[in-house]
Amino acid sequence: MALVKYNNNSLSAITAASSLPTGAMTLIKEQTASASATIDFVDGTSDVVLDSTYPIYLFKFINIHPATNAVFFQVNFRDGGSSYDATKTTTSFVAYHQEDGGDEDLLYSTGDDLAQSTGVQYLINNLGGDNDQCASGELFLFNPSSTTFVKHFFGQFSYTESSDQAWRHNLAGYCNVTAAIDGVQFSMSSGNIDAGTFKLYGIKDS
Repeated sequence: MALVKYNNNSLSAITAASSLPTGAMTLIKEQTASASATIDFVDGTSDVVLDSTYPIYLFKFINIHPATNAVFFQVNFRDGGSSYDATKTTTSFVAYHQEDGGDEDLLYSTGDDLAQSTGVQYLINNLGGDNDQCASGELFLFNPSSTTFVKHFFGQFSYTESSDQAWRHNLAGYCNVTAAIDGVQFSMSSGNIDAGTFKLYGIKDS
């Protein structure tokens, strides 16, 4: 039995997953960290687009490695001016498993949620700084140019924790401002971002 979808007020058959409609995803900007204090994506700067051109923006993080052991990888948003201090409310949960199988858990991460805070949002906790440790993941930001609604975001990350555990961190929230979000900044809680690839994509909704 074929699935059906509406298309210009008519029905057409979907016979395979490959025929499901998807939004066009366009690479906007790629940055490579190298002992970087921050990685910034600012609308109108260095070919970055972060406005009404796309309703959805996606950041991808590949092999992010800190210069310092047991640090937090974090994000903040700019809502005009030059400061990254947009007010945020968020929620977060994690799952982890020790390399030797000795410890595991799935829990709400009370230390990582925010309630009307202008501070940074943690994306990763206690990221390991060993030579072979790193983190990868993604963060979606929706309709950042809206001056009517709050700006929702959510992310998911896989990483090696400093005590040799595999961690999965999921978070979601919103910038509780009606000003447009025109800049996003990534950093570590201490020390530099030693290495890693950061990619920003724009996604059309049709």
